[in-house]
Amino acid sequence: MIGHRSRYAGARRFLFVATALAALCSLGAAQADSGNEFATWENALEGLHDISGDFTVRNIGRSSIAGDDVRVRLSNLYGTQSITIVKATIGLQVNQAQPALFHDSLRKLTFNGGKESVTIGAGESVFSDPVHLRVAARQNVAVSIYAPGAQINDHTFPAPELNPPGSFISGAGDHTSDVEGDSFPSTLVFDNTRVPGWHPGELFWVDLIDVQAEARGTIVALGDSITDGYQVNLGGNRWTDLLSDRIAALEPEQQKAIVNAGISGNTVSRQPNPYDPTNQCCGAPAPVRLEHDVLSVPGVTDVLLLEGTNDLGGDGAYPPSPASQVIGGMKEIVQRVHARGLRIVGATVLPMCNAAGSAKEQNRLTVNAFIRSSGIFDGVIDWDAVMKDPADPTVIRAEWRHDCYHPNAIGDRKMADAVDLRLFGIQEQGSDH
Repeated sequence: MIGHRSRYAGARRFLFVATALAALCSLGAAQADSGNEFATWENALEGLHDISGDFTVRNIGRSSIAGDDVRVRLSNLYGTQSITIVKATIGLQVNQAQPALFHDSLRKLTFNGGKESVTIGAGESVFSDPVHLRVAARQNVAVSIYAPGAQINDHTFPAPELNPPGSFISGAGDHTSDVEGDSFPSTLVFDNTRVPGWHPGELFWVDLIDVQAEARGTIVALGDSITDGYQVNLGGNRWTDLLSDRIAALEPEQQKAIVNAGISGNTVSRQPNPYDPTNQCCGAPAPVRLEHDVLSVPGVTDVLLLEGTNDLGGDGAYPPSPASQVIGGMKEIVQRVHARGLRIVGATVLPMCNAAGSAKEQNRLTVNAFIRSSGIFDGVIDWDAVMKDPADPTVIRAEWRHDCYHPNAIGDRKMADAVDLRLFGIQEQGSDH
């Protein structure tokens, strides 16, 4: 289900410590209280892999809404020891899949009132000080980090080959201030080694960028590989990015940011991914990471939940989850989201190539019936109905799928187009929805 790269079979076996994640309300540098901070981009970290060498990582994300006074959140969620960020900068990428930045966009990131370096304890996060930088909607943003010897908290799964998210790894040394990008080769690297080049879907330490804006809120998409964008290749975009394009075309007073908290292999109930014995591939289960990846996101107003495939699939270290376990996970998430005064929209689980009448398919149908009819969600997106093959409802339409579990670039476009933005209080003029 998770489609992870072979390196995870030999991943470092650092212990997964749920109690550290549960304490993530303390984020180091506290969020400002002005009420105008909105997350414009998110990258949910999934685990701990390796130690950073003497290189610089230029992480590339794409903003959802425009804003100023940018902050970056760096995290050591899965760390077993403190890490030190020696130097960090932020800038705006000139061209997709190239490391060069606009000359007037490079800004030094500081922490805790002007300090150039910062130490982040195990299980902790820290916001940078705000930097004055204007970021446009749908603009690629580069966060360059130099942290030799630090445990690597990362997000590492194949994403669109050239589109963000992804990162450039430099040659030796601190190249955080390299505007031209000459120290960062653009050669495509797909094997998760730490060699210099462009690494699609791979990001280190940075998990959120927020801005001061006049937006109406931020929508957090909480999901697994379908949200993460696994193998939406051939120049495609994830459905969250395509949905952000739709929202960015509206009048400013109608806009909300949408940020991606998808992790390939993630589960919606309190069990690790059934196919990963290391507990380092797929992030903490959604209820465990909910506080950090969703409820602590600046400006969050809405949650879009699309999970359950990995729980229902099973057959690895854990058996397939019954429908009751998946529904229980969803109920917990909905209750906690509502307790914060936020809205949550549920999405039905896509077909998984399970035989009609099989236990797995019956569990999926039961979960989807609950999502559609229970009334606990503030709205429902029936992506199962949109994506299934009319001739065989146990599979995604052939022309829209990458494999049994994942849409391709066309499928992600169909998913984005099927969303009625009124579910999030957004009105599209002239829309057929």
